[in-house]
Amino acid sequence: MSDQNALTPRVLIVRHGETEWSKSGRSTSFTEVDLTAAGAAQVSSAAAVLVGSGKLIDPCHVAHVFVSPRKRAETTLDLLLPPSSDISKEKITFTEDITEWNYGDYEGKTNEEIRRLREDKGWDKEQEWTVWSDGLEEVTDRLDKLIVHIKSIQEPLMDGTEPADIVLVSHIFHGLK
Repeated sequence: MSDQNALTPRVLIVRHGETEWSKSGRSTSFTEVDLTAAGAAQVSSAAAVLVGSGKLIDPCHVAHVFVSPRKRAETTLDLLLPPSSDISKEKITFTEDITEWNYGDYEGKTNEEIRRLREDKGWDKEQEWTVWSDGLEEVTDRLDKLIVHIKSIQEPLMDGTEPADIVLVSHIFHGLK
């Protein structure tokens, strides 16, 4: 195969479509929240532009797909890469490794509500709370594990002779907004 036609391994990250909670800025980890009609339309519109032969996500170049097991990510996968996309079920793994982090008592609350709650308890006097204040180590550990797994899939394919794209369908952590 010539270098011109070599397949460069990529990792493509797709965030789930809009939910009522993401629309209102509510922290969502384990609560199952459906996509809104607008969220489903977002994914369908993106799929029409991004997925297909010769497009950014070309199903024949996909080596594996990792999906958060949350309903909003599963629905996004179904809209993005329907069975007609020719990506076999064997190439799809549902994994907790790319779920949103656990917001615990902050589940369903906005960042402003969390800050008020923490202020009422007398916390964060030295520095204002951010989503990065809690739980980052647990998320980092999960993502490090996934990176090792992705590397094990892509490493033998680095010569560019076989498909090596990895697609992640996840949450891209609410706090990144």
